[in-house]
Amino acid sequence: MSTSAEFIWDHIMLKVSGIHSYYGRAHILSEISLEVGRGEILALLGRNGAGKSTTMKSIIGLVPPAKGTIEFLGENIQGMPPFMIARKGLGYVPEDRRIFAALSILENLEVGRQPERQGAPYWTLERLFDLFPNLAELRDRPGGHISGGEQQMLTIARTLMGNPSAILLDEPSEGLAPVIVEKMIETIMTLKSEGLSVILSEQNLSFASYVADRATIIEKGQIRYEGTIDELQKNPDVRNAYLSV
Repeated sequence: MSTSAEFIWDHIMLKVSGIHSYYGRAHILSEISLEVGRGEILALLGRNGAGKSTTMKSIIGLVPPAKGTIEFLGENIQGMPPFMIARKGLGYVPEDRRIFAALSILENLEVGRQPERQGAPYWTLERLFDLFPNLAELRDRPGGHISGGEQQMLTIARTLMGNPSAILLDEPSEGLAPVIVEKMIETIMTLKSEGLSVILSEQNLSFASYVADRATIIEKGQIRYEGTIDELQKNPDVRNAYLSV
């Protein structure tokens, strides 16, 4: 795993600085700052309702922050609509998947297609079907007629069709059978090997520990801990304070 400060600072892909986000008058995120380097995996950890998903939605523009800055590949994307941010090469896999139930798997994938992007992996249908063999076998089946795990695979594959440089994964292991969780781990490590930067939101420390380089813990909309996964695993006080149920 690449966790050195030099690696991270020399190849910053996404930098979030001091964002504050609201739902109406409710102040959900306070002074959230984080960054991820090229080919690095950062896990956002915390209990349900801590603010992890709101952080993802703030970055992608679904919940525009009221304060702070968000830079992607050195460009300020704060205030851009989500479709523009996606076109810049930042992919987003929402927790609720949002597949098109009436469209076939192939048609769902075509919806996500974007041109080849300089400096980012290029994903063809063939490569995606190699990554997700289940989808290849079901390519003509409507998205609403496949399992939850297959829908999760489809959502990730559809996002990859945009050839992103970085990807946000919101709760990728939630509600999945253990065998599918293992497939998710393999998939995320493949993305890392391709040079993709990944921020994943997780409640499951065990899952995150298999894939992440660093961890940021969010509690009540604020960052409470930052460090490597190894450091977190050696710190039971932090785990008990912010991650235990």
